[in-house]
Amino acid sequence: MGGGAGASIHGRFRVATEKLVFAMPETNLGHFPDVGASYFLSRLPGFFGEYAGLTGSRLDGAEMLACGLATHFLSSDKLPLLEQALLKVNTSDPDAISAIISHFSHIPKLKEESPYHKMKIINRCFSRGTIEEIISTLESEALDKKDDWISSTIQSLKKASPTSLKIFLRSIREGRLQGVGSCLVREYRIACHVLRGEFSKDVVEGYRAIFIDRDKNPKWEPSRLELIRDDDVDRYFSKIDDEDWEDLKLPPRLDLPRYAIAKL
Repeated sequence: MGGGAGASIHGRFRVATEKLVFAMPETNLGHFPDVGASYFLSRLPGFFGEYAGLTGSRLDGAEMLACGLATHFLSSDKLPLLEQALLKVNTSDPDAISAIISHFSHIPKLKEESPYHKMKIINRCFSRGTIEEIISTLESEALDKKDDWISSTIQSLKKASPTSLKIFLRSIREGRLQGVGSCLVREYRIACHVLRGEFSKDVVEGYRAIFIDRDKNPKWEPSRLELIRDDDVDRYFSKIDDEDWEDLKLPPRLDLPRYAIAKL
């Protein structure tokens, strides 16, 4: 979840099991999905990435494989066998590694209630240009059909930090057009603004409500989406006015095989 996912999701091989739970729940904490989320979530089918990042929805291993967050799925009891097979490999050829993992893998069945089955509704609603439009379109869908998933999705959005929602929607839309390096630099800049708390202290309030007092009743400020102007969001994407602060500096790419195995 969150940063833990970011440490694994950029690997070439991402192995999921039936025990996996994945989520980017930052908007519920007054933060926003970072660690490259605007890159890897924007690459998911349709607007599933917007849905996952804005709502903090929890996905299982089968759903991760279906949407592309995982590259392989295998039963957890096969992990020791996979590890033994990989220890015997004397090559860094990604095709050879992939073939070994695939030998132990299979395609799992998605749950009937999986949000991945709701892709038509997700694309229709989460493709909108603003959070207000996304919620309004979901509410229109709810009028047309009784669907517990739509209702819970609306509730998730309305419980999240309004500022965080607006930040992430803009971030993921920019991420669709950028490489992972640019996404990481931008997200670092936004995160610095969030943690400095100059414009909003939602991240402090979110951690208080979820992890400290655990009342699960954060008091966001601003409290409503309509109170947040576009130029309020712009400030999070600007350079910080501090001579001791500088943008994230990424190291040059090493000429090495870029793969990792994330055992989730």
